[in-house]
Amino acid sequence: MEVLCSSSLPIHSRCLFSHPSSPTRLPFQFHPNNNNSISSSNSSCFGLSISRYNNFIRVKHSHSRKRRKPLHTSAVFERFTERAIKAVILSQREAKSLGKDMVFTQHLLLGLIGEDRDPNGFLGSGIKIDKAREAVRSIWQSSNPDSGEDTGSRSGKQEGSIVSSTDVPFSISTKRVFEAAVEYSRTMGYNFIAPEHIAIGLLTVDDGSAGRVLKRLGADLNHLADAAVTRLQGELAKDGREPSVPSKKMREKSLSGNATVLRSPDKARGKSALAQFCVDLTARAIEGLIDPVIGRETEVQRVVQILCRRTKNNPILLGESGVGKTAIAEGLAISIAEAETPAFLLNKRIMSLDIGLLMAGAKERGELEARVTALLSETIKSGDVILFIDEVHTLIGSGTVGRGNKGSGLDIANLLKPALGRGELQCIASTTIGEYRTQFEKDKALARRFQPVWINEPSQEDAVRILLGLREKYEFHHHCRYTLEAINAAVYLSARYIPDRYLPDKAIDLIDEAGSRARIEAFKRKREQETGILSKAPNDYWQEIRTVQAMHEVVMANRLKHDDGASNEDDSSELLLESPLTSDNDEPIMVGPEEIAAIASVWSGIPVQQITADERVLLLGLDEQLKKRVIGQDEAVAAISRAVKRSRVGLKDPDRPIAAMIFCGPTGVGKTELTKALAACYFGRMPCLDWT
Repeated sequence: MEVLCSSSLPIHSRCLFSHPSSPTRLPFQFHPNNNNSISSSNSSCFGLSISRYNNFIRVKHSHSRKRRKPLHTSAVFERFTERAIKAVILSQREAKSLGKDMVFTQHLLLGLIGEDRDPNGFLGSGIKIDKAREAVRSIWQSSNPDSGEDTGSRSGKQEGSIVSSTDVPFSISTKRVFEAAVEYSRTMGYNFIAPEHIAIGLLTVDDGSAGRVLKRLGADLNHLADAAVTRLQGELAKDGREPSVPSKKMREKSLSGNATVLRSPDKARGKSALAQFCVDLTARAIEGLIDPVIGRETEVQRVVQILCRRTKNNPILLGESGVGKTAIAEGLAISIAEAETPAFLLNKRIMSLDIGLLMAGAKERGELEARVTALLSETIKSGDVILFIDEVHTLIGSGTVGRGNKGSGLDIANLLKPALGRGELQCIASTTIGEYRTQFEKDKALARRFQPVWINEPSQEDAVRILLGLREKYEFHHHCRYTLEAINAAVYLSARYIPDRYLPDKAIDLIDEAGSRARIEAFKRKREQETGILSKAPNDYWQEIRTVQAMHEVVMANRLKHDDGASNEDDSSELLLESPLTSDNDEPIMVGPEEIAAIASVWSGIPVQQITADERVLLLGLDEQLKKRVIGQDEAVAAISRAVKRSRVGLKDPDRPIAAMIFCGPTGVGKTELTKALAACYFGRMPCLDWT
């Protein structure tokens, strides 16, 4: 419907919404002779201001002030029940009491919690309004009053106007939640919109704010969605109707965590480009699926500073493979999820672009360009997405079509340049130093749009701190325990014997494979023990096992007779299935430096005895060991021993080689033999470069 009004005259109306089973009454009274006013009936209900919903009920203003293009959701509140309207009004009051001039998704969540009068809390989760309000305050207490504001959501607000407690506009994210609730209600076949519809829409298209509040309160999003759907099914049962097939499908999708079901109005065309080609790192951080980032506070702060710039606000992470470039982007996502970033980034999402998935299946010319432009258009339109492109050098030349190796046409990098140049698109890129210099830096126009952030290899002390922070994750995965000596050995041995890789990646791989090997060895030992016991007296033991199994079957049969329902049977079957698995992990497996050294020996080819040997003993006896193999070259042996000892006590630059030596002498005096002896005695292997 379309309402004509003047911008200078406040417009208020009263809406009365009945129960879904009764017809809906809309007591709007339009005066055909006066287009500037709308009167309402005196029914006792909630007072609403139509001017607040100018993006839902299209309002024409008599002046020529430019306004943001409204969302096409006219008359969306006509099907709202009294409870839904009450939740909306409570959300406006919550936003006003918290000092906000817009209703954001966290305020809408507070309104839904305040409206729910269930003694067990919001949707039976035990969440009360006081705790939820305190959680919102604690999350945004360090931010300024605009910390929860969507980018570009301030539209149509007049300067100097006083906003009453029931005249607070809605942010773009909140409007999307309302649209999702309407679409969900329509798809499931309801003729009304209840607070449960709004709750499902909030859980589906939340921008992350409400999710942080629910996570702080310890709520399970899937359980909340399940409870909301169950309540709605109860409303249908009261009317004597059954849920339709689309209803069941939507329920399954909503409970599976598919956040793209109601995200965009074009549902018939499938997933959006962002959902199809990107991974939401912020959502993964909220769910706790990202490993903690330790010791990179300086680099993360530098990235935040670049992102907050007005122009050229696109950082590119430069560093060797394995130093932790991707971890910087994940650390930023964790900071956003925990509300530890400036207000500018609180409502941002870090989306990791999968370049291989973007290019896969693009057979014809123009198909890849269409995908990229759709992705860019959706990213720019959302206004809250920061793209993370790993291995960004692969974009240069990707998608060109033509004969030979030169190709023709636009590549993905050229499609990104206009949006990056205008500041419409924010991007975090990463690549290695070599690829940056050989490929990325050659495109001057693209390189100047990015600000380099150098990611150096961490020191051994920092690598130990990183491994200590990740130890719990790997212990849980491998069902083992890493000793502190194992962590130190992983860093030291990887730094010394695996020179072609970088910390902390190679040290993390060491403890990961050591835990895997220890778990497999423990399983083999236990299986051998069981096999050995049975092999000693197979008849007696097998007879005893059969007796125990028969007794167990009798006990379980008696228990099932006295149990009520099939749920107890399912629980007992689950216990039967889980019991042999849990018995294998009664005692944690200890992983020490010996297991780490064994893996390092496999990787480097150096004997494990040489790796685990005391370095001080090797240094003290190096002269004697060399003299046993090379006779009559005491002066050369002494010079080599001094150089090696000097390097190991820290009297040299660690970034330079131990020494550069030239062995001079006639043929046959032992130059090559001395080199082989040094490699065998100290390094454990004999690398040789043959120029012939």
